[in-house]
Formats: sequence, structure tokens, C-alpha cells
Amino acid sequence: MKPITVSDLLSAVHGELLCGARDASFTAVSTDSRTVPDGALFLPIVGETFDGHDFIDKALSAGATGCLCARAPETLRGDRFYVRVADTTVAYRDLAAWYRAQFDIPMVQVTGSVGKTTAKEMIAAVLSQRYRTLKTEANYNNEIGTPRMLLRLDESYEAAVIETGMDRAGQIRYLGEAVRPTIAVITNIGDMHIEYLGSREGIFRAKCEIFEHLAPNGLAVLNGDDEWLNRVCLPQEIVTAGTQAHCAVRVTDVVDRGIDGISCTVTTSRARYALSVPAPGAHMVYPVSAAVAVGEALGLTVDEITRGVAAYEPAGARMRVVTLSEGRRLLDDCYNAGPQSMRAALEVLARSEGATVAVLGDMAELGALTVQAHRGMGQLAKSLGVGRVIAVGNKAKDIAAASGGDWFATVDEALPAVRAAFAPHTALLVKASHSMHFDRIAEELKGRFCAQAQ
Repeated sequence: MKPITVSDLLSAVHGELLCGARDASFTAVSTDSRTVPDGALFLPIVGETFDGHDFIDKALSAGATGCLCARAPETLRGDRFYVRVADTTVAYRDLAAWYRAQFDIPMVQVTGSVGKTTAKEMIAAVLSQRYRTLKTEANYNNEIGTPRMLLRLDESYEAAVIETGMDRAGQIRYLGEAVRPTIAVITNIGDMHIEYLGSREGIFRAKCEIFEHLAPNGLAVLNGDDEWLNRVCLPQEIVTAGTQAHCAVRVTDVVDRGIDGISCTVTTSRARYALSVPAPGAHMVYPVSAAVAVGEALGLTVDEITRGVAAYEPAGARMRVVTLSEGRRLLDDCYNAGPQSMRAALEVLARSEGATVAVLGDMAELGALTVQAHRGMGQLAKSLGVGRVIAVGNKAKDIAAASGGDWFATVDEALPAVRAAFAPHTALLVKASHSMHFDRIAEELKGRFCAQAQ
């Protein structure tokens, strides 16, 4: 990041200088006293079970040049600066908003119920064919992660793709104040977080907060196959992307190659693209069409967009196909789960060659839809002809009951059955909400069966 002076910091976060010089500066921001780099600003976060203020002295001794604080330490060091703010988390967002404003580059903000990360990765893969592109890493898409990513900007970046998540109303608005997108992308409106937002209408309204900070001359890229998103009206330009005839960026001629990916044709008013997508599942047409829309808006050529789509790689445990010994294939999609994404994963599994096993766990935050959604996944697995279902978790009892599969209360209890089911020439899907820690299952299988990641 570019150096920031204390004077600019005070202006950005509306802070009060308790100690130190206004012309002092910092070249990084850290929220972890254990890894704070020299010359950084230490920003103590207050959580439910911890308070970063307790580690201010440690961070300053480790090399931080100063700190923010809502609660000042009893003793202030004369060789460091201290800036008091009302709330350090809000100050983090405000600092990121000030810093982001120093860069006049295309800023793509991505949200949606399902597929945010896939869309972010696909868009970034396309834009990277022309622009040096910053993209959200890991799961840095919340009140802490989004400022962290924006503060990584420097003069070398020519575009940015920032993913923003939510589990309550107001969160996208809050993050959007820092991101200030020039292009806003919504992947879909689903049932994730319906427990907290009450209905799909509530989810729709919360996702549409993204438009409140969209540049006046900005662009909205929306899933044209989503009935809720087809209701959006904005003063800015809207481009719909999907498979239906009315979509401005339309996908046709989809050929499903199973775990090897899909091919499709994307047609716009400007060009026609014959695309090969190196990731499985017909649902990939949505991030692909969104990426085409964004790429065209930012002036990329047909060749650049085509190469970008082909260069896509899944992030983390999101439908990553791992080839193991004796023809075993692990469909590692255990990062998170909702009804829409679990359906898509099951459909990919069902089209796989050889024996099929689905290891499915609880889907969280579905509220009144919990029982219905889990039963629906069990019924779907059965109707698709999935060879065996192993369900894990209290909510997943209904998956087992509806599919005729086996049920286990915990990952530890399920592991012996999972290992036994993963026979040679078997495709095995691992899918659950992040809180179920199904990454333990995936790592166990990779280690036991000699992983060779594709």
C-alpha cells in the first residue's frame, strides 16, 4: 500500500490524536499483533471473546509505528502515535474508503446468495488478461476482510474485483461505502441467510444495497434468469446475463463434459464467443456470462475474454476436482452450502462416471426452510441415482431419511464409513456449510488416497 500520514489518517477516520506527530506515516495495516510488520498501523479489533486493545503494547514493541484505539492504553509511548476513534472496526472501513478513493480504476463489487466467489474468480481471470487485477483473497469478504483487501491497492493495480458477503440487512451497504463500485454484480437471490432476513424479498432488498454506492455512470450486471433480479430498475445501465432469450449476454449451446467442465456459446450485441470452461457444472454459465459482460464493458477483446475464461481456476474447496489413486475422484466442494449450490453439486456428481457417493452435511441459516430444504436434497440425490448418500449433522438427518442413506452425528463418526465408501473408480462429493468443517473429510481422503490435484 501507499504510505499514509497520520494527518490523513485523522481525516479519514475522524480520529483524535492522543500522542505522536501528524507527519508520521505507516505503510501497512495489521489487526494481528503476532504478525505486525515494521512500520504498520496496528488496528485492534474487538470481538465477542477477545479485545485487540489488550495487545497494543505488544504490537508497538513488535514494530508498529502507531495504533488506533477506542480505549487508550494507560501509558502512551512518546515514540509512537495513538489515534482515538469511537469504533475501531468502523474506522477500518472508513480508512479503506478514504484509501480506495485515491485510485481511479475499474472497481467490480460482487455479491449474491450463491456463487459469489466463483463469479469473482472468473471475472478476475478475464480482466487479468489485460489489467493487473486485485481480487479478494480467501474469505476476506466481510467487515474485516474487505478493508484488508482494499488497503492492498497500490499504483501497480489497474482494476479490482471485490467480493462482499452478508448475513444481515445493512451489511452490503456498509461494505459498499468503502468499495464504491463502478460495476456491481449480483449472482442470484437464493435462500442463504433467510433465517436472519425472513424471506427472499428480504434477501433481495439486502443484496440490492450494492446499488446505493454504485457510480452514477456505473454498470449493473445481473443474472437475467433470476426472477428477483429481473425486477431491478436503476438510473445506471443494466446488463442481464444468463440463458433466457431476453438476456443481453446470452448463453446457448451448453455441452456438459462432466468433471472436465463445460463448453458453451455466449452471444452479445458486440460479439459471439465459443468458450471452454475448465470447471464442472452447468451452473458455470452464470459466472461465465457475468465475466463476459464485465470484460466487454472494460474494453477486452474476444480473444482476451476467451483466454480468461479458459484460465479460470476454482478458489479453495469450491467444486475442485481432485484425482486420487485407482481412479478415485474427489469433488471437493466443502467450503459452504445452500440449497442452490448443493443441487448443482449433486447434478455434477450424478453425471460422473463410475460409482457415486455424496457426503452431505447441514446447510445453515435456512430458518423455517431447514427441514424442507434438507429433505429436498435427499430426494434429489435419490432421483438423480446417486449410488450412496452419507449424511452428517443434526439437520442432515432429513437428507438421510429422504434418500435412504446413512446418517452420522459428527464428522468423526462418519469418517470410517466415508473411507470405506471411497472405493476405486468412485466419484465422491463432499458438501456442507462451512461450520460443519467438512474440510477435515476432504483432507483425510486426499492424504489417504495419494492426492494429485488437477
